[in-house]
Amino acid sequence: MDYSVGQVAGFAGVTVRTLHHYDDIGLLVPGGRSHAGHRRYSEADLDRLQQILFYRELGFPLDEVAALLDDPEADPRAHLRRQHDLLTARIERLQKMAAAVEHAMEARKMGINLTPEERFEVFGDKDPGQYADEAEQRWGGTAAYAESQRRAARYTKEDWKRIQAEADAWGERYAALVAAGEPPAGPAAMDLAEEHRRHIGTWFFECPYEMHRCLGEMYVSDERFKAFYDSLRPGLAEHLAAAIAANADRRQA
Repeated sequence: MDYSVGQVAGFAGVTVRTLHHYDDIGLLVPGGRSHAGHRRYSEADLDRLQQILFYRELGFPLDEVAALLDDPEADPRAHLRRQHDLLTARIERLQKMAAAVEHAMEARKMGINLTPEERFEVFGDKDPGQYADEAEQRWGGTAAYAESQRRAARYTKEDWKRIQAEADAWGERYAALVAAGEPPAGPAAMDLAEEHRRHIGTWFFECPYEMHRCLGEMYVSDERFKAFYDSLRPGLAEHLAAAIAANADRRQA
């Protein structure tokens, strides 16, 4: 079978003008002509066009494409292997670029519109976007998540510094309370649990007692949250979860 220039343009997603140009420069000369002198392309011509388009997609100029395809020492399998290697390398580069974009998107999701230097200044070695995707998967459809995103999107660098300073000060006081042997159901621990709940409500989303109780359970069941709280003081995660539950019981009684 052979095909008209219009048919080939449709198959390949190129313009008729492009095919005329390839013919004029000798890159893709159709194997036949109709009685009226119109170009007719064979299956072999289509194979060559596919190779041309592969190399063009990879950024090769037309003169280099012609030299590669007309090399008498090369065979079609060599072209395919070369193209596969080049495409694999491009995919790896694109994946790295996509990862960088995703990282930026995570920061945007968390409302952390800060420079890298500012983020390190505010959060130290913590990554504020570390759990962004998981948070969206767990709570993306909830009103609390939407409210948290709405609030975080308007926070400035100074707001984030204040939020982090409050959290750090709370953590120091709670760690000291655990070190002093205060029981989770004691008034001091419950008061700090209440302060923890209000911090969430002030800066992120309304946190009713039952929701706070669920968060406390997650601080123990999720190894990453447990590791974070236990880094403040060994055993702090379980102590805090118990204090949150006791405070909820106290407030709901």
